[in-house]
Amino acid sequence: MPGRLSGKCALITGAASGIGRATVGLFHAEGARLAATDRNEAGLAALKGEADLILPQDVADEARWREVVDIAIAKFGRLDILVNSAGIALKGNIETATLDDWRKTLSVNVEGTFLGCREAIRAMKATGGSSIVNLSSVAGIIGDAQSAAYCASKGAVRLLTKSAALHCARVGYNIRVNSVHPSFADTPMVQELIASSKNPERIREGLMRAAPLGRMGRPEEVAAAILYLASDESAFTTGAEIVVDGGLTAQ
Repeated sequence: MPGRLSGKCALITGAASGIGRATVGLFHAEGARLAATDRNEAGLAALKGEADLILPQDVADEARWREVVDIAIAKFGRLDILVNSAGIALKGNIETATLDDWRKTLSVNVEGTFLGCREAIRAMKATGGSSIVNLSSVAGIIGDAQSAAYCASKGAVRLLTKSAALHCARVGYNIRVNSVHPSFADTPMVQELIASSKNPERIREGLMRAAPLGRMGRPEEVAAAILYLASDESAFTTGAEIVVDGGLTAQ
């Protein structure tokens, strides 16, 4: 039985760990041909059995975006799916966050997503029927006092997604652009934030209690939402936001 992405070619950033890594595994199982990118070259090496292309990439590098997309096109002949999963989270409230941390966060989370959308649309508009999925966060919908730069960046991704979706629809490209908004998933990034806190166990318990379902999410659960948006099952869905948060934002 063909997979849900059989015959489709996908590019996934932030592929070496966390949600990006889970998405690579799921897309591979569903029949996609894959280009996987990350700054973590050691983590990328573990994807050799699942990804057809493994490419080092800093998503904040404009020139590298053009190179990566062109390499994928040369390999596959087309690009059907982009998943902008690469992202960083630096703690800091409005008083303690530094300007360097602010700029670093926005360069990866916002500029990286903008550049990815722009380059993917350049490649996709000739063929159409394509899908871009941007990883935002519940922090792009509701605030968090200790994550000023992260909240700002993920809020920007949320509305950038809607703007790009409207543009593509109105010019007739048949490229859908949607966002996924996880809460605290059990990923290396979240584990690092927990470990760097003054009381890791208290923070972990607090994150688990934040969701009415009483636990953190799993990367595979977020990847499942990404798969839906990448597949033809969501052919009439664009400019949407799918929340995967255990009920956190329903409160």
